[in-house]
Amino acid sequence: MPTKFFTNEADNSLLKKFEGTFRYLTDIAFFDALVGYFRASGYFAIRPFLENVPHIRILVGINVDKIVAKYHSQGLLFKGDHAMAVEDLNKSLKEDIQNAKYSKDVEDGIRQFISDVINGKLEVKAHPHRKLHAKIYIFRPQEFNEHSTGEVITGSSNLTDAGIGIREICNYEFNVSLRDYDDVKFATEEFEKLWAEGVSILPVEAEKLKKETYINDKFSPFEVYMKFLIEYFGKSVDFDPNSITDLPDRFVRLSYQIDAVEQGFEMLRKHNGFFLADVVGTGKTVVGTLLAKKFFFHNDFPSHISTILVITPPAIKQNWKETFESFEMKNYDIVTNGSLHKIKRPEKYDLILVDEAHKFRNDTAEAYNELQKLCKTPTTRRLKDGTKALKKVVLISATPLNNRPADIRNLVLLFQDGKRSTLPIYNLTSFFSHAIEEYKKAQQLPIEEARIAVAHIYENIREKVIKPLTIRRTRTDLKEHEEYNADLEKQGIQFPEVIPPKMILYKLEPELENLYDKTISIITDEDNGLTYFRYQALKYLVPELKRKYLNAELASRQLAYIMKTLLVKRMDSSFHAFKGSIRRFYMATGAMIQMFDSGRIYIAPNLNVTEFIVEDREDELINRINSLKDIDPSITICSPDDFQPQFLQGLKKDYRILGDLIEEWEGVNDDPKFDRFFADLQDGIMDKKINPQQKLVVFSESKETSDYLFDKLTKKGRDDVITVHAGNIKNKMPIIQANFDANYTTEGQKDDYRIVITTEVLAEGVNLHRSNSIVNYDTPWNSTRLMQRMGRINRIGSVSDKIYIYNFYPTAKVDDDIELRKKAITKLQAFHSALGEDSQIYSTEEEVSTFGIFEKNLDESKDERLAYLMELRRFKKENPKEFLRIKNLPLRARVGRKNRILDGCTITYIKNNKRDAFSYIDKENELAELTFIEAAKEFKAYADEVGIDLHANHHQHIETAITSFNEQVESDLKVESIVDVTLSPQDKTSLSFLAAFLKMAEVSDDQKLLIKSSQESIRVHKYNQLPKKINRLAKAVKKTPMRIDLMIEKLMEILMDFPLQPQDDPIEVSDAATKMLSQDMPEIIISESYQK
Repeated sequence: MPTKFFTNEADNSLLKKFEGTFRYLTDIAFFDALVGYFRASGYFAIRPFLENVPHIRILVGINVDKIVAKYHSQGLLFKGDHAMAVEDLNKSLKEDIQNAKYSKDVEDGIRQFISDVINGKLEVKAHPHRKLHAKIYIFRPQEFNEHSTGEVITGSSNLTDAGIGIREICNYEFNVSLRDYDDVKFATEEFEKLWAEGVSILPVEAEKLKKETYINDKFSPFEVYMKFLIEYFGKSVDFDPNSITDLPDRFVRLSYQIDAVEQGFEMLRKHNGFFLADVVGTGKTVVGTLLAKKFFFHNDFPSHISTILVITPPAIKQNWKETFESFEMKNYDIVTNGSLHKIKRPEKYDLILVDEAHKFRNDTAEAYNELQKLCKTPTTRRLKDGTKALKKVVLISATPLNNRPADIRNLVLLFQDGKRSTLPIYNLTSFFSHAIEEYKKAQQLPIEEARIAVAHIYENIREKVIKPLTIRRTRTDLKEHEEYNADLEKQGIQFPEVIPPKMILYKLEPELENLYDKTISIITDEDNGLTYFRYQALKYLVPELKRKYLNAELASRQLAYIMKTLLVKRMDSSFHAFKGSIRRFYMATGAMIQMFDSGRIYIAPNLNVTEFIVEDREDELINRINSLKDIDPSITICSPDDFQPQFLQGLKKDYRILGDLIEEWEGVNDDPKFDRFFADLQDGIMDKKINPQQKLVVFSESKETSDYLFDKLTKKGRDDVITVHAGNIKNKMPIIQANFDANYTTEGQKDDYRIVITTEVLAEGVNLHRSNSIVNYDTPWNSTRLMQRMGRINRIGSVSDKIYIYNFYPTAKVDDDIELRKKAITKLQAFHSALGEDSQIYSTEEEVSTFGIFEKNLDESKDERLAYLMELRRFKKENPKEFLRIKNLPLRARVGRKNRILDGCTITYIKNNKRDAFSYIDKENELAELTFIEAAKEFKAYADEVGIDLHANHHQHIETAITSFNEQVESDLKVESIVDVTLSPQDKTSLSFLAAFLKMAEVSDDQKLLIKSSQESIRVHKYNQLPKKINRLAKAVKKTPMRIDLMIEKLMEILMDFPLQPQDDPIEVSDAATKMLSQDMPEIIISESYQK
């Protein structure tokens, strides 16, 4: 006798059982279902079998535990709640409809369900006070008796898609089918008792389901447009400029700063960090302070007292200290960039503010390694699940992008894991590897092609990485948006206009021009000019000695290139600085030749050998080398035979060439560059019509040049000039503030000095905005420095309404030989394209663009997204009730619209907890990705527009978009994205080396846990330098075998230096990916389809 039990395995689901029951019991007139959970999707599936069944009843349990808890919290005894039972069931039905498969068949099923309730074919009740755990399905004929019994199925299956077996992955269910009369009769009687106690879902409630879910076909284009903006901007729409009230007296409340605090706080919550990248001079220090104060009181205060850490360059440490004191901040430390290694308890910090964060862009520097370890050390605060909270990190910089895509990557990896990010791009390591490779290729192109290629690379980085992690407003944004601009006007704040840079050219007399051209040729011509052998000693060692130095060839080439570049830069800076540089080069080369003559050549990379030789202190040098050679393996004392013959020949050639150059340049006393500068100073730069404050800032990268300019101007009779450099900045800062800082107290301001000549020490974090003019006496080769310099005078509180920038340009000969324009403009364009900037800095030829969508000629400084946010805020302010109604519209709102151009096409916005996707699907069902701006321009509608029916291919288009979205999510999360097969060779080597230790009996269990944790950290790319340091140990062991106990000790020293979290059972990547995949399915699907 076959068993009456069945499971949902082997294609034997409850749905299949229903199909068989209705096929063989053709006279069923009553179908009753008692279930703990009911989903409309389950009803859709069985509805075809119920077509000829006149009486259908479904009784559903409710979430009694939640209702009882609510009653008890109010001190009441729960005896049943009819209204809440109906509300609970309606809510679950709405959720089911929202989460059902997006297809026409499903929607037809939903409409059929609603229709069945309205016309009485289907009755649905909710039990008001019982949590119905039983699942019973009763099939009865019209004449129910011993001879015509029907059937009852009971077991574990709810009337849901998972319960009845229509999902790809279903629950394991266990049920039994009974046809005995007594069994069916008993089940029917029990059902009737419970049915009598139930509360009916009335037809009016069913009608509301249609109106309040996405199958409502009455949405207007304007409603869908507003819903689209609301879901995209999320909490950013909530704006209260009065939310921060306790500002110190000398600080004004600026709405854009308070807005940044709220948005930044949300980014900290979502991503653990963000870039505060408002352009220079807009008050990022104040924003950072306000954010720190908000964080302090919202990070489990008072049960947890947060500690804030500020990391800052030394020049602006005092500014942070004064600002924190003004805001009465508590529990904080302020340290300078070079003092990170002194921090003994990194776990005590909850929030880290890193000012001028672009200084940490180089991941090979030890300072970067220290900061990354600090940022990724968990805090002492315990979360509800028992784990320790991660640090929050704010990277403050108007210029987080310096030269390369790697700069952005390295900064992001201070608070994100390379292969397990919270961004839409799950594998940042792979994403940036492609970008870096493309960037290298672009640098080899002609200048115009390079500019276009770089712009394209950074457009992608901007959309995928920068935008979700960055708060950045330019001055143009602040001026153009009413809320911000009105606030600035109220406070009497006006940003000056930046006049396009003025080119200053200086002319060379024919004889000097010939010498200039000859010198450039000598510096740059690799065949007939200088060899720079003085800086390539390692390269020309005989092979057996060269092996002692890793990368000897590369290091030599780099040193030679640096020296060549230095000479060209000094030539560009001033003839005076250039003469000093070639004189030192000459002496260094001569010292090396002198060592050859003495038979002893000292290779000591960590000592200034040249200085000892030139100053005739060779005995002292020998004593120093002898004292260090046992502890410094890089020191070698060589004989002339230890070098290849051409090395000495090259040294002598350079010595002769440099001697001749020095002799020729000693005869040059003219300085046309200074003459032109002094003439413009008299007749233009200090003209009161354009420089009413009579204040000027002159920048030079060379201290020799700045000292030279100071001497020359002093000799010309000016006694109002001051020079500042690293050696005197501490003593000169009070004078600089009194004479150039517009924020300095009025009574403390002075006019003793009108011109400040400075190196880069005043280029960051200093107010010089009593001046409105900057002279770049030599060209800074770094775009960051260009923008930072201008930010010293273009700041909140600038006293002038116009800003002037003067640039000295190298001659065309310099321009051709060193590709100066290509290097500077390409780097500057990279920054512009990624972040946007206010004004032209380098030259009027420089292209600027925000790469807005559907428009080719945009004002670069506008943030187009901000315009849509402001539109939404205005709508909310003017129509608060309508805003709330639209906000509560279904998450799948859609509408049909008339549009001849887009006839037959669809635009979609799909979102989950990490990813926003905007898509365009054409008539052929081909999908193209859009940006937010592109999608917003199509969604945009006005209140009087009426929607039309969706076109016939709408559901197919949405299915295409959802499939594409899910494929991208799966691609980001799939196991292969972070397992060993796609790791870099460096990561693979380090993992293999670590794996060997896990097999050693000498390694303790605790040490093995630490090793496993380090392997996990490498797989997810948590620490940039961890695999590098492990591989250095592996190479050392391979080269010089060591005892196992010593090798283990060395490894533990490396691992203990990183904040690794030992764990018994590291999370399996596949489990993590599966879990995240289930969380990352689409939550929002907003769409429009178009017809003529």
